[in-house]
Amino acid sequence: MMAPASILVIRRDNIGDLVCTTPTLHALRRHFPQARICALVNTYNSAVLERNPDVDRVYVYEKAKHRSAGTSRWRVYWNTLRLILELRRERFDYVLLAGSHFMPHGLRLARQAGARHVIGYVAPGQGDARGIDVPVKENRASPGHEVENVFELLRPLGIEGPAPKRLQIYPDPDERRTAHGVLREQPGWLDRILVAVQISARESDNQWPLDNFAELMRAHSTSSKVAFVLLWSPGDASNPFYPGDDAKAHALMQKLKDVPVLPYRTPTVASLIGALSVCDIVVCCDSGTLHVAAALGKPILGFYCEVMARRWAPWGVPHVQLVASKVRDIRLEQAREGLQSLVESRR
Repeated sequence: MMAPASILVIRRDNIGDLVCTTPTLHALRRHFPQARICALVNTYNSAVLERNPDVDRVYVYEKAKHRSAGTSRWRVYWNTLRLILELRRERFDYVLLAGSHFMPHGLRLARQAGARHVIGYVAPGQGDARGIDVPVKENRASPGHEVENVFELLRPLGIEGPAPKRLQIYPDPDERRTAHGVLREQPGWLDRILVAVQISARESDNQWPLDNFAELMRAHSTSSKVAFVLLWSPGDASNPFYPGDDAKAHALMQKLKDVPVLPYRTPTVASLIGALSVCDIVVCCDSGTLHVAAALGKPILGFYCEVMARRWAPWGVPHVQLVASKVRDIRLEQAREGLQSLVESRR
């Protein structure tokens, strides 16, 4: 086939989803070095692609439900219209609807962008797939990891697996420097194994009890070689768009007054990436944080509900994956043993 001159990858959902798309972007750049490769993302996940050398341009739009304070819905719609007109002027050869299944919202954006060809998953009975002229059939019988599922969309372009074993993310140097100053330069902490513990997860079935986190950290605090960084989604739990765990983080710190742990507030995705980049091990539930940590090459202790364990496992890094029907059912002793094995490997 003739090498495409321009490709747009649409990934309009969450942070972890976009992180798991970075091997596909890397493969596109490697196979089509002269092509103009762009991404269409949203304000919630766009920090994932900052400084990524595989992408020539990142187009960012704001969902109405994510609009910033003082921004009306009409302003959001107007800005989206302007963005669509800009995309139409690009006349992309291909649009790739990145995801493990049929993406109706992404398809609508692809139609509006006026690309010559659209590649995406289709399956019988899923909805109107008109506009996907390069269809890829879903593998519902044995779906793979999200990285593999997205990478499979490259087959029509002559790119075949296996998918690259590394996710890509590039920390903001200033955020990394700030995190290093706060977390690494504590008296006596420079030589410790720094364990980041992220307590937040969007779905209730993915949340591990706060008391378990406290006991896990306390059990490993007796070692002079280990210290902890507490991370969480900042904000109030009542926020309908970005529920936060400020109250949980405060309650957990009250339980850990005698444990070497520092709370580190991350108001932006860039600050979260910076904090994770200076830590040695990451403990978290299935969330965007887990995939950011994997992209940074960090060993991971991850908590999963079983229906998500295969598709969203840590990609390309040493990890211990603990699985139950609901995350709250994962036993504390399992987590202690898992963290101990990662700490011993780090030593």
